[in-house]
Amino acid sequence: MDLQILLAVLGGIAILLFLILKLKIQAFLALLIVCILVGIFAGLPASEILSTMQEGMGGTLGFVATVVGLGALFGGILEQSGGANSLARYLLNKTGEKRSPWAMMLTGFLVAIPVFFDVAFIILVPITYALSKKTGKSLVLYAMPLLAGLTITHAFIPPTPGPIAVADILGADLGWVILFGIFTGIPVAIISGPILAKFLSKRMKIEPPSFAESHVYNENDLPSPWLILAIICVPIVLIVINTVLSSPLIPDNYISEPVLYWINLLGHPFTALIIANLLAWYFIGIKRGAGKQFLNKTAVKSFEAAGIIILLTGAGGAFKQILITTGAGEMIAESLQGTFFNPLLFGFTIALIVRLLQGSATVAMITAAGITAPILTSAELSSPEIALIVIAIAAGASGFSHVNDSGFWLVGKYLGLSEKQTFKSWTLMTGIIAIMGLLISSIFYFLI
Repeated sequence: MDLQILLAVLGGIAILLFLILKLKIQAFLALLIVCILVGIFAGLPASEILSTMQEGMGGTLGFVATVVGLGALFGGILEQSGGANSLARYLLNKTGEKRSPWAMMLTGFLVAIPVFFDVAFIILVPITYALSKKTGKSLVLYAMPLLAGLTITHAFIPPTPGPIAVADILGADLGWVILFGIFTGIPVAIISGPILAKFLSKRMKIEPPSFAESHVYNENDLPSPWLILAIICVPIVLIVINTVLSSPLIPDNYISEPVLYWINLLGHPFTALIIANLLAWYFIGIKRGAGKQFLNKTAVKSFEAAGIIILLTGAGGAFKQILITTGAGEMIAESLQGTFFNPLLFGFTIALIVRLLQGSATVAMITAAGITAPILTSAELSSPEIALIVIAIAAGASGFSHVNDSGFWLVGKYLGLSEKQTFKSWTLMTGIIAIMGLLISSIFYFLI
């Protein structure tokens, strides 16, 4: 193992934390500085350092910038029209104030099955703002359960890409993966969601981000919560239909090419969010008498809020790509391959190491699966045991999200958290997901 590369990566992360937490340098600038330093320390050519940064920034923003921009517009009209407030009131009336964090966890758990984590988060986060404003309680009480549900389902339960890829590499039965993903995910979501949120909310009072001006809607004339729910569900349903009908579950040529073309087009997150925006702007904006000036002001304010999120997420993607290029995560993982580990613990450890060093949960899952697969060929394991190894790898790949993960910056800025607060909430939550996921999957593994 090349010690120089390992020291470059660990040193880069340490310098980044020092720049942001101690020197208070703006995180976007600090990330770009450390990208260059890690590349220099690792011995990468100058041209490769800069091209890797460009690749990481561009690769991340190609999707994220569009989704964040559309999501910001969508969230802005929901907030300023009173739509999010209306839905928050409805949730509070139906679940009660004490159970509303549980409702957010369940919402995240279900929505993330067909919808990518960041898309689902951006669509649903305005509801947590409204709940926090309505109850006067910390935003983390409602946001963390939502994030827990989204994170766990996205990592543990097919048909999301990560567990499907790992299951395919390890030769696991998808039915068992889904079953154990649910059995493991529910208790993990409860502990890392509502229970952790209740603990954090007493120690971390976070006000929801809002527009500079106070809202302009009439509290006694809010849009129907069913209308808001229907508009929110439109992009989710479109994405679900596209996911299901484009999956291996549907035989080839079962759907005609023209129909499949429109399904793929309308079910892509870009198109689905554009449609959601048009519906929101018409039904809860124009149709309710909102003028052109109000709608334009809402759009401008929405993009102001989205700008820093987009830049930070892109810089996080650049840093992640530099770490991937060094190959540090894979290098350490391969060095452990000759050691004696229980296959489940081995897969978890590899995934966690790669996740900590280069940030991407999906890359960590696929890397860990590729290194773990040869070990399974010599072991006589049942289908349930292999499925549980998939869950353990997913748990490790979800753990301890920090500064090299673009999700760290996305969540922190959307919730209005400082970097230190993001560590104390989001990083802690993902750490609990990893540890509890390992513990519960191990219990199932040894009971079978």
